[in-house]
Amino acid sequence: MCAEKVLFTETELNNLMNRYHFSAEMMDIVKNENLLPLSLLSRLQTTYPQYSLMKNPNKIDFNEKDRWVGLKGFREIVDKLAKHGVIIDKIPEREVFIHVYRFMVTAHVLNLIDWNNYQNDPLFYLTFPQPDMVREHARQKILAAKTDEEREAIVKDYIKETNPHDGKQKLNKPIYINENGELELLDGLQHKYSSVVLILDEQTQNCFGFCTYCFRHAQVRGDEDMFAQKSIEQVIGYLKRHKEITDILITGGDAGYITPARYREYIIPIIEDPELSHIRTVRLGTRVLSYYPEKILSHKYDEMLNLFKMLYDNGVQPMIVSHFSTPREIMNITTIAAIRRLKSYGVNLKSQSPIMNHISMYEDENGNIDVDRSAQNWIDLANIFAMLGVGFHAMYIPRPTGEVEYFTRPLSDINKVFNKIYKSLASVNRPTRYITMTLSAGKISLLGDTKIDNDRVFALKINEGRDMNWCDNVFFAEYDEQTSNIANLKPYKADKFFYEDELEEIENNLEKNILEAQKHHKISERK
Repeated sequence: MCAEKVLFTETELNNLMNRYHFSAEMMDIVKNENLLPLSLLSRLQTTYPQYSLMKNPNKIDFNEKDRWVGLKGFREIVDKLAKHGVIIDKIPEREVFIHVYRFMVTAHVLNLIDWNNYQNDPLFYLTFPQPDMVREHARQKILAAKTDEEREAIVKDYIKETNPHDGKQKLNKPIYINENGELELLDGLQHKYSSVVLILDEQTQNCFGFCTYCFRHAQVRGDEDMFAQKSIEQVIGYLKRHKEITDILITGGDAGYITPARYREYIIPIIEDPELSHIRTVRLGTRVLSYYPEKILSHKYDEMLNLFKMLYDNGVQPMIVSHFSTPREIMNITTIAAIRRLKSYGVNLKSQSPIMNHISMYEDENGNIDVDRSAQNWIDLANIFAMLGVGFHAMYIPRPTGEVEYFTRPLSDINKVFNKIYKSLASVNRPTRYITMTLSAGKISLLGDTKIDNDRVFALKINEGRDMNWCDNVFFAEYDEQTSNIANLKPYKADKFFYEDELEEIENNLEKNILEAQKHHKISERK
């Protein structure tokens, strides 16, 4: 049965822009740059009406400010919803999560949540604390605290249980000896894989909104041992010494916070200095397109767009890596317009995100994973990416940090969902690799399960590792119906996985090298 074509009119588009509080400047940009062709909106609405509020916007309108933050902001939202007959229950339990982590949500997201059915809306689970997110033993202790001081002490102890720096990330901090014989400690860099270096810049420590499953909660919470890079001169010096690096990834927090002036300091040497001609791509890891896309639809952002264009015109790929998990995040006029504006300036757009229970993986009435529904979410998302020219980079298995028990499911379930996604998509619209989990050894892909001599096993492959030669091997683990963590798998008919001895040696050497360098070299005071 063919879908009946839904047509958008100019009047409907104008009404929709007014409904979502587009400024006159935003409307002019949209019209002058042809960012919202009626034919595109009609095709998206015709094909995927189940994800769209474009024809039937929410009656509750959040327009008082850009974002709501912390307990105060959470309570303001709850009060406003109650006035419109939407009752959020179990407030004390939900607030426990905010005490441990943080809460911030933008007006853009609030206006996309279907408040008539918020209990089943993935965006609600993505941004709002749920009563049972924090582990039971900690939740009950925090609720029973008699004073603010007692509660803060309980929270501080509990944070240690949440594995804030999973995958031994602190070992990824690089060092080098500069031209003065001084030790340079790059406090905001991670260089784990040979071809790419991560930069957690001092400007990118915040987020536009907080994800309930946040993998970098130590970073956005502002813990003392967070990564933060102050000196760009240090970064440039490191890049010149490491010709194997082809990509830099500015991340955080959220790289969407970086100012044009700061971004220019990174890219001008890359463009002009022949010693940096090995750099091919400058990536920004950001949720700006799903949390605050209106930022891109302003003339204040023109300077950033022109810097992207400068990179593109000089043979360096400007890339924005987003984190879309569901079509609900992308099927709105603000995000669509922002995507099209970025692409018109030569920006390569990609998306990667984890598969998370309640957000992008769903249970049936019996508590089992609904493989068909879960897979369809990603299949539809991938095809919407294709319609808008966004590359589907990767899907991830949740990392063992934060409240991972709430969001993850066994690898055996995830494998079934991913297999259906992969075989249902045209090859050019699939993720660029099999679903992956990040461990200290590297990014390990779950290729699937098979049988060897009647024994069921998982097939695994490292696609990025502390030693990239590990990528040459497919290896096997005993099949496990229950575990959700690749690190818990047991090697098949072996005492250990092939890389484990070498990994231990690498990790020990990384720690030793830092200690030795600190003993024999004065630490540079450059910041």
